[in-house]
Amino acid sequence: MLIIITYDVSTETREGRRRLRRVAKVCEGHGQRVQKSVFECRVNLMQFEELERRLLAEIDEKEDSLRLYRLTEPFELHVKEYGNVKSVDFDGPLIV
Repeated sequence: MLIIITYDVSTETREGRRRLRRVAKVCEGHGQRVQKSVFECRVNLMQFEELERRLLAEIDEKEDSLRLYRLTEPFELHVKEYGNVKSVDFDGPLIV
């Protein structure tokens, strides 16, 4: 499944800045950053649940917000891209 993760972490305190880095790091391990606080991730149901659990453990629900969007499959019919789009081909080989 393709999911979109968006978050807004309060960075007014040192702990908030630390939470922001930790949330980004969790997301980076599962997908591609498309904006500063927006990630596209291709995961299965088990990975989705684990990712959700890890993100909820990092945020402060009183100060931060987190949204997880599951795109309707086949997602190719529901996502339109325009302009200078650079995205990872999740199905192709990945060279690091």
